[in-house]
Amino acid sequence: MSQKLKIVSVVFGIPVLFSFFIYGVFGFTSWRDIYQVMTVTFVFFLPFIAGALTVFLSSKSKAASIPYRIFTPWITIFIFFLLTVALAMEGWVCWMMMLPFFLFIASLGGLYSGYIKTKISRLNEKLNISLLILLPFLLSPVEQMIKFIPGTYEAYTEIVINSSAEKIWSNVTRVGEIKQEQDKGKLTEFMGFPRPIKAELNFEGVGATREAIFSKGLVFHETVLSYEDKKKMVFTIKANPYDIPSTTMDEHIVIGGDFFDVLDGTYELEKLEGNKYRLHLYSHFILSTNFNFYASWWAKLIMKDIQNNILQVIKKRAENE
Repeated sequence: MSQKLKIVSVVFGIPVLFSFFIYGVFGFTSWRDIYQVMTVTFVFFLPFIAGALTVFLSSKSKAASIPYRIFTPWITIFIFFLLTVALAMEGWVCWMMMLPFFLFIASLGGLYSGYIKTKISRLNEKLNISLLILLPFLLSPVEQMIKFIPGTYEAYTEIVINSSAEKIWSNVTRVGEIKQEQDKGKLTEFMGFPRPIKAELNFEGVGATREAIFSKGLVFHETVLSYEDKKKMVFTIKANPYDIPSTTMDEHIVIGGDFFDVLDGTYELEKLEGNKYRLHLYSHFILSTNFNFYASWWAKLIMKDIQNNILQVIKKRAENE
């Protein structure tokens, strides 16, 4: 093996291997009381340490470069992500959502490591890195003792439809089969999420039920809480995670699972000028992570994409019937 290849293997190989070690410890089911993947400790320290080790194991001349400190750790993160997906250890959708955050934190780790490598003594440099490596294993049990409060969020969407209230509302209460070519959910399609197929109310009024059927075995069981004909319908949404095939969604983002659940939805029809109406569709969902500040951003994007897709179908059908 050439000297250059050895250096590359060390610079990227050791950080990747240590990332697998952290992932293994935090993902080990029997240790869930003290170590979990869906924690601030994991999502911050894994990329930070990966970035810090990448720069720490590089030459001092390379570590002196700010661009090197910022961007070289990205290679480590990409290698780690690709390997975990290839080995079926983690779903690519989950990693795709975490990638921007991981790249940013890895760069911070690279900047930190570059500073201590070029500004302090060799002994203190090693001491700093050693303490950094120990931190996630010491802090995670402390984080687990802190009880977090699940956050409730709203995903709001609307669309203007040029049709009669009767036609619009009939398509709200009974959504006929949506064919593949009618599906406009670009984000959810790209991410491999189940797409809506059909939904039908058994009667129009409080207490009515319907099943909103999606592809890949996902079914939302809905119960109407409030109903005003051609004006407003509020309904609960329940997805049983045990009914969803394990291949449908990553365990960290499965609807109705430990971390993400949809609570309710509301359709509201607003009269505009002439024969135009604005159809509002909004839902509430709950997130149970220690980093809701980031997870909620992605959850809203996904929920809005699903809702906009349904609204587009309703609009097209109401205007063309």
